[in-house]
Amino acid sequence: MGRGDTGARACAQAGNRGRAASDALRRDEPWLDAYIEHLQVERGLSRATVEAYAADLNRYVGHLHARELSLASARADLIPGVLVALAESGLSARSQARFLSSIRGLYRHLVREGLVKRDPSATVPAPRLRQKLPGVLTEDEILRLLSAPDQGTELGKRDVAMLQTMYAAGLRVSELTSLALGDVRLEQGYVAAFGKGRKRRLVPIGAAARAALADYLSLVRGKWARPSEPAVFVTKRGSALTRQAFWKNIKKYALAAGIVKPMSPHKLRHSFATHLLAGGADLRLVQTLLGHADISTTQIYTHVSGEHLRAMHARFHPRGS
Repeated sequence: MGRGDTGARACAQAGNRGRAASDALRRDEPWLDAYIEHLQVERGLSRATVEAYAADLNRYVGHLHARELSLASARADLIPGVLVALAESGLSARSQARFLSSIRGLYRHLVREGLVKRDPSATVPAPRLRQKLPGVLTEDEILRLLSAPDQGTELGKRDVAMLQTMYAAGLRVSELTSLALGDVRLEQGYVAAFGKGRKRRLVPIGAAARAALADYLSLVRGKWARPSEPAVFVTKRGSALTRQAFWKNIKKYALAAGIVKPMSPHKLRHSFATHLLAGGADLRLVQTLLGHADISTTQIYTHVSGEHLRAMHARFHPRGS
């Protein structure tokens, strides 16, 4: 065989590989688009979550196409190599775990739809994660934070109502800022929160939160809110307060309260769960109030609560130290 024949064969092989990669791309893109739509429409995931899934899946499919593979032809032994490459590029173990979870979700969907026969990610072990204990505020710090807004002002009335409601119900910041008027039942003493996947749960709120909400709703919101605005918490311009604005406010009030710990809205939710468990609440109850689908997510607070109790014991017991 001459050099010309060898070159022709190499060109033909390269052309075949190129066509195979192109065919895989044409087939995989509609599958990805359909799955992303499924996450948005049928599962009701938030925009940020869907975007994170899409970024992971596009990265994964890029790895496949670089190896002239498609979603249907991917092998289980390929995925650990992709995870290693991600780790070497600096991606954290938590982000790698989310990456693998994104792939598994896609393949489960494709198997259910009959588009692929098997899930190559099913046998791939997830990266080991270090359990990170959430930071919490002490009860004294909570009281100082809740007292920080100037309740003699309209802005202070709104902000203390937000802080009281978030701590009383253990809400996520997105749940707090998306509360609608129809979600608040002051006479019955609860709010309806819509968590991940738009799952609705009823959470009781105490007298202090109810009083702060009633004060704000009767004296402030009616002056500020646009007629068509459903959100409970609004700005002076009449639109719903954003998560970013509340994040900024809570840092300002923490500083005013003399709290030197790093501060975020989620710290109120962590504190809510920890204080309930420290007070003797049942773990299943706390799981329900937080809206956790899996109790293992709630169990992290038992470690925080245990540390809190040991610290209190060491501080107040005569032989504790």
